[in-house]
Amino acid sequence: MSLARILTERIRATGPMPVSEFMGAALADPEHGYYMGRDPFGMAGDFTTAPEISQIFGELIGLWCALVWQSMGSPARVVLAEIGPGRGTLMADLLRAAAALPPFALALDVHLIETSPALRNRQRQSLGDRRVAWHQRFEDLPDGPLLLVANELFDALPVRQLEKEGGVWRERVVALDDHGALVFAAGPVVTDPPLAPAVLGAPDGALAEFCPQGRELARAMARRVTTQGGAALIIDYGYEKSAAGDSLQALKGHKHHPVLSQPGHADITAHVDFQALAEAAAGIAVAHGPVSQGRFLARLGLEERARMLMANATPEQAAHLAGGARRLIDPGEMGTLFKVMALANPLLPVPPGLEPAE
Repeated sequence: MSLARILTERIRATGPMPVSEFMGAALADPEHGYYMGRDPFGMAGDFTTAPEISQIFGELIGLWCALVWQSMGSPARVVLAEIGPGRGTLMADLLRAAAALPPFALALDVHLIETSPALRNRQRQSLGDRRVAWHQRFEDLPDGPLLLVANELFDALPVRQLEKEGGVWRERVVALDDHGALVFAAGPVVTDPPLAPAVLGAPDGALAEFCPQGRELARAMARRVTTQGGAALIIDYGYEKSAAGDSLQALKGHKHHPVLSQPGHADITAHVDFQALAEAAAGIAVAHGPVSQGRFLARLGLEERARMLMANATPEQAAHLAGGARRLIDPGEMGTLFKVMALANPLLPVPPGLEPAE
């Protein structure tokens, strides 16, 4: 039975479901979820992430981790973890760059947090004989100072959507129309929704989103780096300040796809509210940023690294390197829409690339 049929029967039996429940099932249903049985990355998949665009991305994240490790006092052992590691490309590039600083490379205890069996297999291929441990949840990581990377993770966590009608906010739900097709509808009134003041005051007809799972994960990251040392690096697309709007989208074959069509066969994401993540960590850890991805990578030396690689490349390779670097930092590509934030132990200095604008 298809996931669409399963969800349709569930709605018939128990009534409309919140958007967050639909999104969670479409992405992570153990049998039919989008991420459970496929490799969605790259040109043959449905979307391309920064590590797949250029090796420089993962190398600079490796440099960032090494510099933060040094600012932590260069502990003899540090847990290096990635949550939502895709194909393992970022981690492979990070570890290759880390080899340039042998004391750092020797200190690394590498862990990946991945729920998809298909992607775990792909990560094993990418990382070869590197000693790596896999986990289902962030809470399963071993104790110790932590360097955590989360690239394009938070956008895939289920969001609740609210619609404002008659001065009140209602849960946006997935229901069935007269023909049994999945449709969006306005559900029950939500009292005291956890929205920013600027969003709460939006006019009738406005739509707002919030991500309970993302906020709780940010709090868990903050607690961990504050109690045991370290920092968590979050890279994603979204809003620097909380804002109303409908950002829910589906992608299939690198093209936009109707969100409610063929659940389990298309990626579904929503913009990340970085202000909400910072507020979730407030009073526990220090939130640095967000800054634009373009500014962050430029400060870490992306252009210099690209020139270095191009000097020893064929013309075709040099063109690929230049094009990839441009996609990562150009304001019209990923440079502005994507943001970078770190949640760090309060005793650490401002992490590299996240210094406030002068």
